[in-house]
Amino acid sequence: MATRVVRFLVPGTSGRFRCGGLSVELQTARLVGTVCDSEIVTYRERRDDCHHMADLLSTESASEDVLWIVSWGFDVPQLIRRLRGHRVAYHAHSSGYGFDLPPGVPVLAVSRNTLGYWGDRAPRNPLFLVPNALDPQWLEHGDRADASGRDRPIDVLVQARKSSDYVLKQLVPALRQRGVTVEVQNGWVEDLVSLFNRSKVYLYDSAEYWRVRGVTEGFGLPPLEAMACGCVVFTSLNHALADHCDPGRSAHQIGCGSLAHDLHRIQAAIGEPSQWRPPAAELGALLHANAEPRLLDRWRHVLLELDQLQMQWNQDPPLSSPPTWRLRWGQIKQRARRVVDRFPGWPNQA
Repeated sequence: MATRVVRFLVPGTSGRFRCGGLSVELQTARLVGTVCDSEIVTYRERRDDCHHMADLLSTESASEDVLWIVSWGFDVPQLIRRLRGHRVAYHAHSSGYGFDLPPGVPVLAVSRNTLGYWGDRAPRNPLFLVPNALDPQWLEHGDRADASGRDRPIDVLVQARKSSDYVLKQLVPALRQRGVTVEVQNGWVEDLVSLFNRSKVYLYDSAEYWRVRGVTEGFGLPPLEAMACGCVVFTSLNHALADHCDPGRSAHQIGCGSLAHDLHRIQAAIGEPSQWRPPAAELGALLHANAEPRLLDRWRHVLLELDQLQMQWNQDPPLSSPPTWRLRWGQIKQRARRVVDRFPGWPNQA
């Protein structure tokens, strides 16, 4: 048996669904499509250029040749219920949504942070690490050779979305008062590569944004994209950002110590960007590890493993882990047993 079709489920593909998660799923579907047939399937919006989940489920029976990929955080539990009897895998970006997974639903985690979350929450489910791939445009057109930053008119680039109040209301005004050219980008930009190539320093501070929402930074592509364009990156280190942001090497922590400390370091980076960028060999290795060819190798391996697991599950049911309440109840009983075994005359059954 081999997977012949991989279906990536998204709520829709029009502008109102546009976000990093959708971009990643579309890119991954294209990438997987070089290994086997892949399809984008919507489950809310109906479009003429792709199938709708309800239509497929009403006309097709479950097939082991078809693998459904769910990914949209809060929708995952209901999608898995609707796909009962079908082969399903969870492409896990952010974590912290609070749901559990049925036994045998594989987790394809895009970061080590998410992998560790599910390694704790679903230790008997098959777990794989499949980081998001950098779009080839970043590697092909990113200006990593501009060592001096002389031809970069933007001293500091900030993307307003996800940025903290500290960055927008304290750090940016303080930089501007010192004569630093700061561009705060709002809205959708078609040519982000060009924008990053014109910037010396990139600021990314998403920790508070995600803490309020109760879920995690799924992968943190923007700092990696900025590095691919030769920017010096100052970033928070929450969640998946810690996968590829090594403080003092590939990136620098923002908002640590004091405002004056940030101002001093950022201005120094503007003055001598080459001294603040990661060593060329380390940056090259980091970008290579997240390039599409490497990620395609991972997807080939994952699909092969999932096929082998499915063949095994046709004979033996998948393993499952006891719910947390049962594990805690077992601990309580063990502690109670140790107490009563100390009573004089109590028969010790240990």
